[in-house]
Amino acid sequence: MNVNELGADASPDGRDETVTERSDRNWTEILQELRVIQTGTQILTGFLLTLAFQSRFSELDQYQVILYLALVSAAVLATALALSPVSLHRALFGRKVKHRLVAASDRLLKVTLVVVALTVAGTAMLIFDVVVGRIPGIVAGVVAAVLALLLWLIAPALARKYFSNE
Repeated sequence: MNVNELGADASPDGRDETVTERSDRNWTEILQELRVIQTGTQILTGFLLTLAFQSRFSELDQYQVILYLALVSAAVLATALALSPVSLHRALFGRKVKHRLVAASDRLLKVTLVVVALTVAGTAMLIFDVVVGRIPGIVAGVVAAVLALLLWLIAPALARKYFSNE
Protein backbone atom coordinates (compact mmCIF):
# COMPACT_ATOMS: atom_id res chain seq x y z
CA MET A 1 0.00 0.00 0.00
CA ASN A 2 1.33 3.45 -0.77
CA VAL A 3 0.58 6.89 0.63
CA ASN A 4 -1.79 7.73 -2.23
CA GLU A 5 -3.94 4.69 -1.45
CA LEU A 6 -4.00 5.55 2.23
CA GLY A 7 -4.68 9.26 1.96
CA ALA A 8 -2.50 12.09 3.24
CA ASP A 9 -3.23 11.53 6.92
CA ALA A 10 -3.46 7.74 7.06
CA SER A 11 -0.66 5.30 7.69
CA PRO A 12 -0.40 1.52 7.26
CA ASP A 13 0.58 1.15 10.93
CA GLY A 14 -2.57 2.93 12.15
CA ARG A 15 -0.85 6.14 13.23
CA ASP A 16 -2.71 9.36 12.71
CA GLU A 17 0.09 11.38 11.13
CA THR A 18 0.64 13.32 7.95
CA VAL A 19 3.21 12.30 5.36
CA THR A 20 5.48 15.05 6.72
CA GLU A 21 5.07 13.86 10.31
CA ARG A 22 5.80 10.29 9.25
CA SER A 23 8.91 11.43 7.36
CA ASP A 24 10.07 13.37 10.43
CA ARG A 25 9.51 10.33 12.68
CA ASN A 26 11.25 7.99 10.25
CA TRP A 27 14.19 10.40 9.93
CA THR A 28 14.52 10.50 13.72
CA GLU A 29 14.50 6.69 13.85
CA ILE A 30 17.15 6.48 11.14
CA LEU A 31 19.31 8.97 13.05
CA GLN A 32 19.10 6.78 16.16
CA GLU A 33 20.15 3.73 14.14
CA LEU A 34 22.97 5.72 12.54
CA ARG A 35 24.26 6.74 15.97
CA VAL A 36 24.57 3.10 16.96
CA ILE A 37 26.29 2.00 13.76
CA GLN A 38 28.56 5.07 13.65
CA THR A 39 29.86 4.33 17.13
CA GLY A 40 30.52 0.70 16.24
CA THR A 41 32.22 1.48 12.95
CA GLN A 42 34.37 4.19 14.50
CA ILE A 43 35.52 1.89 17.30
CA LEU A 44 36.26 -0.91 14.81
CA THR A 45 38.10 1.47 12.48
CA GLY A 46 40.14 2.85 15.38
CA PHE A 47 41.04 -0.67 16.48
CA LEU A 48 42.17 -1.63 12.99
CA LEU A 49 44.19 1.55 12.56
CA THR A 50 46.14 0.89 15.78
CA LEU A 51 47.20 -2.60 14.64
CA ALA A 52 49.75 -1.23 12.17
CA PHE A 53 51.61 0.39 15.07
CA GLN A 54 51.95 -2.80 17.13
CA SER A 55 55.32 -4.53 17.32
CA ARG A 56 53.96 -7.84 15.94
CA PHE A 57 52.58 -6.15 12.82
CA SER A 58 55.90 -6.67 11.03
CA GLU A 59 55.47 -10.44 11.54
CA LEU A 60 52.32 -10.61 9.40
CA ASP A 61 52.59 -12.62 6.19
CA GLN A 62 51.45 -11.25 2.83
CA TYR A 63 47.94 -12.74 3.16
CA GLN A 64 47.48 -11.11 6.57
CA VAL A 65 48.74 -7.72 5.35
CA ILE A 66 46.40 -7.82 2.34
CA LEU A 67 43.50 -8.86 4.57
CA TYR A 68 44.38 -6.10 7.03
CA LEU A 69 44.48 -3.44 4.30
CA ALA A 70 41.16 -4.70 2.88
CA LEU A 71 39.65 -4.46 6.37
CA VAL A 72 40.93 -0.93 6.92
CA SER A 73 39.45 0.02 3.55
CA ALA A 74 36.13 -1.61 4.42
CA ALA A 75 36.06 0.07 7.84
CA VAL A 76 36.75 3.46 6.29
CA LEU A 77 34.00 2.81 3.71
CA ALA A 78 31.57 1.78 6.48
CA THR A 79 32.37 4.94 8.43
CA ALA A 80 31.90 7.11 5.33
CA LEU A 81 28.62 5.37 4.47
CA ALA A 82 27.32 5.77 8.02
CA LEU A 83 28.07 9.48 7.94
CA SER A 84 26.71 10.13 4.43
CA PRO A 85 23.04 10.62 5.42
CA VAL A 86 24.13 13.65 7.44
CA SER A 87 25.77 15.18 4.36
CA LEU A 88 22.73 14.29 2.30
CA HIS A 89 20.51 15.99 4.88
CA ARG A 90 22.65 19.14 4.67
CA ALA A 91 22.38 19.15 0.87
CA LEU A 92 18.58 18.67 0.91
CA PHE A 93 17.70 20.69 4.01
CA GLY A 94 14.71 22.98 3.48
CA ARG A 95 13.80 21.57 0.07
CA LYS A 96 10.70 19.70 1.30
CA VAL A 97 11.98 16.29 0.16
CA LYS A 98 12.44 14.62 3.54
CA HIS A 99 10.58 11.51 2.30
CA ARG A 100 13.29 11.11 -0.36
CA LEU A 101 16.00 11.78 2.21
CA VAL A 102 14.52 9.06 4.43
CA ALA A 103 14.36 6.58 1.54
CA ALA A 104 17.94 7.30 0.42
CA SER A 105 19.25 7.16 4.00
CA ASP A 106 17.46 3.85 4.55
CA ARG A 107 19.29 2.39 1.54
CA LEU A 108 22.61 3.84 2.72
CA LEU A 109 22.07 2.35 6.17
CA LYS A 110 21.38 -1.09 4.68
CA VAL A 111 24.56 -0.92 2.58
CA THR A 112 26.45 0.22 5.69
CA LEU A 113 25.22 -2.85 7.58
CA VAL A 114 26.52 -5.12 4.81
CA VAL A 115 29.94 -3.44 4.83
CA VAL A 116 30.07 -3.56 8.65
CA ALA A 117 29.17 -7.27 8.59
CA LEU A 118 32.01 -7.94 6.14
CA THR A 119 34.40 -5.86 8.24
CA VAL A 120 33.46 -7.66 11.46
CA ALA A 121 33.77 -11.08 9.81
CA GLY A 122 37.10 -10.13 8.26
CA THR A 123 38.39 -8.77 11.55
CA ALA A 124 37.53 -12.04 13.27
CA MET A 125 39.28 -13.86 10.42
CA LEU A 126 42.42 -11.76 10.76
CA ILE A 127 42.63 -12.04 14.54
CA PHE A 128 42.11 -15.81 14.57
CA ASP A 129 44.55 -16.19 11.67
CA VAL A 130 47.28 -14.29 13.55
CA VAL A 131 46.63 -15.96 16.91
CA VAL A 132 45.88 -19.60 16.02
CA GLY A 133 46.29 -20.11 12.28
CA ARG A 134 44.84 -19.84 8.81
CA ILE A 135 42.13 -22.53 9.03
CA PRO A 136 40.74 -21.30 12.39
CA GLY A 137 40.86 -17.79 10.91
CA ILE A 138 38.75 -18.79 7.94
CA VAL A 139 36.33 -20.66 10.21
CA ALA A 140 36.01 -17.63 12.51
CA GLY A 141 35.36 -15.35 9.53
CA VAL A 142 32.71 -17.65 8.11
CA VAL A 143 31.03 -18.07 11.52
CA ALA A 144 30.97 -14.28 12.04
CA ALA A 145 29.54 -13.76 8.54
CA VAL A 146 26.86 -16.40 9.10
CA LEU A 147 25.95 -14.84 12.46
CA ALA A 148 25.62 -11.42 10.86
CA LEU A 149 23.49 -12.91 8.08
CA LEU A 150 21.26 -14.67 10.60
CA LEU A 151 20.93 -11.78 13.05
CA TRP A 152 20.86 -8.84 10.65
CA LEU A 153 18.97 -10.26 7.67
CA ILE A 154 17.15 -13.52 8.33
CA ALA A 155 15.90 -12.80 11.88
CA PRO A 156 14.47 -9.38 10.89
CA ALA A 157 12.82 -10.94 7.80
CA LEU A 158 11.25 -13.62 9.97
CA ALA A 159 10.15 -11.00 12.51
CA ARG A 160 8.55 -8.93 9.71
CA LYS A 161 6.69 -12.01 8.49
CA TYR A 162 5.65 -13.08 12.00
CA PHE A 163 4.48 -9.66 13.13
CA SER A 164 2.70 -8.88 9.84
CA ASN A 165 0.36 -11.83 10.49
CA GLU A 166 -0.88 -10.52 13.84
